[in-house]
Amino acid sequence: MVESTDPPRTGPLQGVKVVEIAGIGPGPHACTILADLGADVVRLERPQGGAVSSGPTDLLTRGRPSVGIDLKHPEAAGLVLDLVAGADVLVEGMRPGTTERLGIGPDACWERNPALVYGRMTGWGQDGPLAPYAGHDMNYVALTGALHGLGQDPDRPHFPMNLLGDFGGGSTYLVIGILAALLESKVSGRGQVVDAAITDGTAHLNAMTMGFLAGGGHVERRASNFLDGGQPYYDLYATADGRHMSVGPLEPKFYDEFCRLLGITDDAPDRWDPARADELRRLVAGRFAQRTMADWTAVFEHTDACVAPVLTMAEAAEHPHNVARGTLVERDGILQPGPAPRFSRTAPELTTGPSSPGSGTRDALAAWGVADLDGLLERGVVTQT
Repeated sequence: MVESTDPPRTGPLQGVKVVEIAGIGPGPHACTILADLGADVVRLERPQGGAVSSGPTDLLTRGRPSVGIDLKHPEAAGLVLDLVAGADVLVEGMRPGTTERLGIGPDACWERNPALVYGRMTGWGQDGPLAPYAGHDMNYVALTGALHGLGQDPDRPHFPMNLLGDFGGGSTYLVIGILAALLESKVSGRGQVVDAAITDGTAHLNAMTMGFLAGGGHVERRASNFLDGGQPYYDLYATADGRHMSVGPLEPKFYDEFCRLLGITDDAPDRWDPARADELRRLVAGRFAQRTMADWTAVFEHTDACVAPVLTMAEAAEHPHNVARGTLVERDGILQPGPAPRFSRTAPELTTGPSSPGSGTRDALAAWGVADLDGLLERGVVTQT
């Protein structure tokens, strides 16, 4: 086996080996999390890349090499299974049944490695009436009931890009499932499929709101509830320069501090009186409209009033708190999030940047102990770009 030339892995998942069958969105994001936390991930993808790949700025490919492979080549399944034999995890995000047709489904993999954890990332899941069909983030979130309540516009819901479905209900739950299955496999010696569906994960994220609904504390009407802008003390307010402040002093002592700093203590109506909610909202909005976002930030920072400015990503990178924690960092001229979460003893660090499709074929396969590299390249099973 050839020693890898990449920087040494850091983080609590050092020693965990992952085979990634490249896809888009939540699957790559899950593998980025695993790589950030120290796993040795090898990404198998078409030499021409995916539909949304953007090369050196595609942060969802960072931290791992890319092997260009033709999965339809007669020898491709054998190569994947050779890699699986020495791996702990395989991650794929294809339609149900696709990897089975390619000869790299769970049963084929378990013949080579019975302890393998087989992570499957889809929108609808591996079964159910919609499983065979295409969809995207907002479709999955829409079907869970979560999208209906998003936003403060009574006329239509507003979706938060693809953060809630792809990455909240999708990749995050895939990683949780993989880590849980890895722990179990260490005891049983047996792997299993992790069926991570964006619909399932997004519904699970909505558990608290569904509890409120069951208890009569939530109505399915936007901007009418405790945490959706229905209350004037949990909302966004425009400032004099057209920016916004986020306001969320829910607890009484925090609300009192908020009123004092905003200068409305003597004028504010009873916040628990629903008949006066609009009056309170107008009062708060009027005050915020008198000064700029920077002014109000200076008033409220380092207090318990639960008020923060709404920053752009570029501004967030320069905020002192984010700088102190390294929440957002610049690497190779690209602004990006640092690894998360944090660990006291096995702190993860960024290793390599985004990988172009097929750029790491030789080195990665050699490091994983694959023989006959020249032959695989000559026969077109894999490609080095």
